Amino acid sequence: MSSSELARERDYVHGLYHQLDSLRDAAQQQLEAVRRSTPGGTHQNRSERDAFARIYEDRVGQLREIDERLAFGRLELEPEEGGPERVLRYIGRIGLRDEEQVPLLLDWRVPQARAFYQATAATPLGARARRHLQSRGRDIVRIDDEIFDSEILESDVASLQGEAALMASLTAERTGRMGDIVATIQAEQDAIIRSDLGGTLVVQGGPGTGKTAVALHRAAYLLYSHRERLSTSGVLIVGPSRSFLRYIEAVLPSLGETGVVLASLGQLFPGVDARREDVDAVASLKGSLEIAALIRRAVRSRQVVPTTTQRMEINGEILDVPAELIRGAMQKAWDSHKPHNLARVAFNKAAINALSRMLADQLRSHGNTIDDSDQKWLREDIRTAHDVKVALNTAWMPLSPQKLVNDLYARPNWLRSLTPRWTHDERQLLLREREAPFTVSDVALLDEAAEWLGEVDVEHTAAEREQSQQRKRDLENAAAAIENMGVEGMIDAETLADGFEATAERSSTADIAAADRSWAYGHIVVDEAQELSPMQWRLLARRNPLKSFTIVGDVAQASAAAAATRWDTALAAHVGSAWRLEELTINYRTPSQIVAVAEAVALAHQVSITPSRAVRESPWPVAVTTTTDGSRIASVVEAVRVDRAISAEGTMAVIVSDSLTTDVVEALEREFGNDVGEGAAGLMRPIVVLTPRESKGLEFDSVIVVEPQRIINEIARGAAALYVAMTRSTQRLSIVASEGLPQGIPESR
Repeated sequence: MSSSELARERDYVHGLYHQLDSLRDAAQQQLEAVRRSTPGGTHQNRSERDAFARIYEDRVGQLREIDERLAFGRLELEPEEGGPERVLRYIGRIGLRDEEQVPLLLDWRVPQARAFYQATAATPLGARARRHLQSRGRDIVRIDDEIFDSEILESDVASLQGEAALMASLTAERTGRMGDIVATIQAEQDAIIRSDLGGTLVVQGGPGTGKTAVALHRAAYLLYSHRERLSTSGVLIVGPSRSFLRYIEAVLPSLGETGVVLASLGQLFPGVDARREDVDAVASLKGSLEIAALIRRAVRSRQVVPTTTQRMEINGEILDVPAELIRGAMQKAWDSHKPHNLARVAFNKAAINALSRMLADQLRSHGNTIDDSDQKWLREDIRTAHDVKVALNTAWMPLSPQKLVNDLYARPNWLRSLTPRWTHDERQLLLREREAPFTVSDVALLDEAAEWLGEVDVEHTAAEREQSQQRKRDLENAAAAIENMGVEGMIDAETLADGFEATAERSSTADIAAADRSWAYGHIVVDEAQELSPMQWRLLARRNPLKSFTIVGDVAQASAAAAATRWDTALAAHVGSAWRLEELTINYRTPSQIVAVAEAVALAHQVSITPSRAVRESPWPVAVTTTTDGSRIASVVEAVRVDRAISAEGTMAVIVSDSLTTDVVEALEREFGNDVGEGAAGLMRPIVVLTPRESKGLEFDSVIVVEPQRIINEIARGAAALYVAMTRSTQRLSIVASEGLPQGIPESR
């Protein structure tokens, strides 16, 4: 590639950055101007100001996120009749225009950019050539061209290098977070990314086929193409672990989208951030649909019909209340078919009305005159009477999901009464102390409980009292502000206080959706979806009544205890047969020699793998070290040292079972100090120690798998977990074993 051609591309891209900087400055100035403005005293004026401020805040935030690799490609198109002989279209993260609104840069999601991903020599889609621009910072450092028109070749304007940009991306060392892969999305991936929004799309592919890349780019594409619908309903992206979310968290902003909710399976219930995993037997039970039936029985069991007459003292009057009166009120609540806490409101109302009639009749029998106007006061006396409160709460107690689930775990006698067909051992799996933190599997139980319970009646809760007190403070502050400003008569304290509340409560769609359990998302993307239990699928189905899903995974890699091994089994209860399957068949990430060993292990242990074709190999064979139990940790340290001697710049994962994690972390920290991290928090360190479950969906330059046989033995689907661990590497794989090698791994390579 001539230096003049490279310089020309650098100049053009520098001009794009100049335009980007100008847009940033203009948006910042507009935001500051709106913030400085005095919109007057009406709520409408303030709302208009806040709306404009929000637009500019979002725009500034978006433009700040986009800097690295602003432009990554160029198309040369067939000229139109009467137009210029050479038509160039640059492709990048966002669209840019000049002052005359002439396009300078096409957003990668627009239909006009489709040829950049899907054009081939056989089907050029109107493109004569495709150029990949590789950059460092704001400078273009390399150009790779693919030519579809032989006339260009004959003129010797560019050199043909095939998939050079893709291979450069795959062989580049990882940074600890998912790299920028917009420019290397290939044709089969791009077709999936741009497929229709409606319905449920399942994307199946083996390790290294780009499933996560497809999932994230599809989310960005749908947000761009269906903005009117999705900007108000939001998109939820669900990952298998906190490690995975940390790994991908910078990708969507870099693609031009910031309004997406990212959550792990432990973060799908507002107010709960579960990190601990249950042991396999417990996770399997909690993930089964039997638990949904248990939750339903548990809720109903807290609606207790009295069996005897109850004596109640009401403002000095004694009532003997028959059980039938309370049961009749409960029947009215059941007839409403509302969740427990909402039906309780109907129960209380019916019971208090019935009690007020009973009390009025009794007072009349004592010679008192009671007319209709007195009923209000009688109902108030009944509502505030201690005996009535006790009786009504005993019959129908308000419940939170957290209390219900904790009671199930901490009250063995109650659990036994609800599970007459369970074995003693099955019940023992659920029992634990009430103070124990919720686990990832518990989140689906909490959501199920919330569905049957409904919102707690918060009429007299601390939250409402605080809201009332805040309103009082706002009114006092508003009155003082009006007096200080000398605008009495022009605005009242109520209106000004309303503005305080509007400002305080302004949140993005993503913020609101993440905090609202009942929020209905416009689309949900689920990565590593094969790991979800039936209960977790029920939770997600409630979050998306439209059944608009992108489900990404590989059933052959399912390692969770409650995971499904067939998509039709996993989805039947939620979308029936209304789903379509797309498959990714090319493994771009994993070197062929690593794939060969990993697949041999999988097949030796009857793990049904998803076929894919590895298109690259690395210079390093799989390294196998067999050692003794006493030398195991020293051998792991040595394996890390040897690999870092090859390259100290890339990322390395040491994947080890839970039982060995502490020993391995401590030994590596003694040797390599602060270069070592653990779990999600350690992903930005050069060396990170992960469990097989934590490694799902991630990729590293080098992977060291410790005691593969122990991984098989300690995890419910251990062979699948080992297959996943072995295929996380983009360059080098080492195996350290003192407990014997699983079938499929040769003694040495």
